[in-house]
Amino acid sequence: MALLAFAGNSVLCRLALSEAAIDPAGFTLIRLFSGAIMLVLLSGFGRSNTSVCSSGIFKPNGPWLPAVMLFVYALTFSLAYVHLQTGTGALILFAAVQLTLIAGSLIRGHRITWLELGGLCLAMLGLVVLVAHDLSLPTLTGLLLMGLSGIAWGIYTLNGQNTGSPLQVTTINFVRTLPLILMALLPSLPTLNLSSRGVLLAILSGAITSGLGYALWYRALQQLTLTEAGVLQLSVPLIASAGGVWLAHEPLTSTLVFSSLLILGGILLVILSRQTAANRYNEDSPTHSGGG
Repeated sequence: MALLAFAGNSVLCRLALSEAAIDPAGFTLIRLFSGAIMLVLLSGFGRSNTSVCSSGIFKPNGPWLPAVMLFVYALTFSLAYVHLQTGTGALILFAAVQLTLIAGSLIRGHRITWLELGGLCLAMLGLVVLVAHDLSLPTLTGLLLMGLSGIAWGIYTLNGQNTGSPLQVTTINFVRTLPLILMALLPSLPTLNLSSRGVLLAILSGAITSGLGYALWYRALQQLTLTEAGVLQLSVPLIASAGGVWLAHEPLTSTLVFSSLLILGGILLVILSRQTAANRYNEDSPTHSGGG
């Protein structure tokens, strides 16, 4: 469900920003505000004896890093989108995410197996095949913004493992982005380019595909390794393309089929790597070796 939300978010961003229905600053502002409102309502702060202010959201000694990374990701993603072709942006974004998660995994002491590495490379190759028709030489501004966006999302994902309640943690993260986005965009608030269509798309992106989607993602991360979390996200452009075939009656091309096989095959290899490691651990454990 989280990956479906990510794909839906990609479509909403493309509709809003590529058609100039709203500018990147306005889209990010409304996206984060609507996500925060939706999550606060769902988390039950307003229905319980615990208020928003006493829930730890605004306490300065709390973990602000995820909120900062969420803010950086959302803002740089929107700004980069208008500088890059969709395919080029996706390739830069997911490459940065993969490298960040691999680095985080190594720092945490996880050794990446050859099977995992092969799966990641195969899935990345599938992504390249999928977006090859839309690749172009990126501008330096677009490259830096989208690269920073991918790094920020990777760090946000790293912080999603071993958290408390995914819904409450995501709510705290979204609410904490609000003072950051207001301070960053305060000079441009009077000149925001807003249309009713753009505002609606930003609200849908924030409340549904971002707010709910990111809470589901934090919940899923508790069951995933970082390598699995990384490679699974490579299926997001594939899901978006498949949605175009199903909903918009776009043609099912051989390129889409071939890239699907590569991406899904890569995901399968990474999952099999975890299963293989688990089987090897069971074989080497004392209960299987006769130890007490």
